[in-house]
Amino acid sequence: MKDGYSFHSSEEDLVREFNLMEATYKKVYTRLGLDFRVVAADSGAIGGSGSKEFHVLADSGEDTIVVCPDCEYGANIEAANRKSRSFDYSVCGELTKVETVDTKTIEEVAAFLNIPKSQTIKAVIKKAIYEDKTQIVVFFVRGDDELEETKACNSVNALELDEISENEIIEAGLVAGYCGPFGLPSNITFVIDNEIKDSKGLACGANEINYHLINTDLSTLKDIKYYDLVAVQESDSCSCCGGALKYTKGIEAGHIFQLGTRYSSAMNANFLDENGKAKPFIMGCYGIGVSRLVAAVIEQNHDDKGCIWTKETAPFMVDIIVSNSKKEEEAQAGEKIYEDLKAAGVQVLLDDRINARFGFKMGDFELIGFPYAIIIGKRLLEGFVEIVDRKTLEKTDVKIETVVSKILELIK
Repeated sequence: MKDGYSFHSSEEDLVREFNLMEATYKKVYTRLGLDFRVVAADSGAIGGSGSKEFHVLADSGEDTIVVCPDCEYGANIEAANRKSRSFDYSVCGELTKVETVDTKTIEEVAAFLNIPKSQTIKAVIKKAIYEDKTQIVVFFVRGDDELEETKACNSVNALELDEISENEIIEAGLVAGYCGPFGLPSNITFVIDNEIKDSKGLACGANEINYHLINTDLSTLKDIKYYDLVAVQESDSCSCCGGALKYTKGIEAGHIFQLGTRYSSAMNANFLDENGKAKPFIMGCYGIGVSRLVAAVIEQNHDDKGCIWTKETAPFMVDIIVSNSKKEEEAQAGEKIYEDLKAAGVQVLLDDRINARFGFKMGDFELIGFPYAIIIGKRLLEGFVEIVDRKTLEKTDVKIETVVSKILELIK
């Protein structure tokens, strides 16, 4: 890892440095020739007021990220948001309790009431785990949405969420399959998704077996905690430009955090302000996964023959392959081109192995993946050598006296 920390006397200065580091990291990844996205991220156990991840796009990536093809928006799926959907479900009459025998799932409720799933409220019951206690929490989202567990965990400041058994649900005074935000036991903590705040006309559980409520009005609920709880789906609308969001895979190769005073306060890392008063440093944290970047370059640049290093990352720019090192004229030509390229400042490797066959040398070049190879072989007597582009595997005959200038041209 390349790790860095910054220390500030104000939030404004932290944000300034955070933005500067984001721009700096972008330049690093761009210069390395990588296809990457900067995504909003959950700060996780490290904490702080905000963080961004840098993902190299690759099918083998371990993280699912949400991106918009029409703008620069990107987010880890745990932190992604979308443009709010709007529905108009008018309340037709008073709040009514309807008998809905054996209709526990959203699909069953919607079919029974002859309404779309988006007109229902889904209840997800979890156990919130804290350092000193465990607490049952109910999360409410629109019926056609799914709960994003990290968002849900953050909404109640828990360490993690755990599954809950049917017996534990019953002991808590809840009714599985018929749970709703109206009339919950007073000791139960619950959170409602932002998108259904003050919604009217939705159907939900009546907290009584075999019964649901219709014609609800969430604006009548008091002292309710609302939070973004929804897992963004593909084709949802981008909150920035309205484009259709899509999933892709990424390799996390960098992460920057606005830590605030979480660590400085705990360690009494203070400074004296202009009035001589001790205050905790406001901190930022910045890291690039150097070894991950090496792997990410190859994940994004390879074929079935092997690696294809970008020009900015290649250990050597040119591999000079002497077809038959036992032939003195080929060996001497290879040595001269090697020295000339070195003198021109090119990182070059000379493969003049005597006991290795030409096919084996070419196989190594294709496997290791330096950007270019110069092949000294049969046409040397005619004054020609061959340049091979590793990315395309195209071969070009070049006069030996112009090969160095040609390589310099290709590198630029």
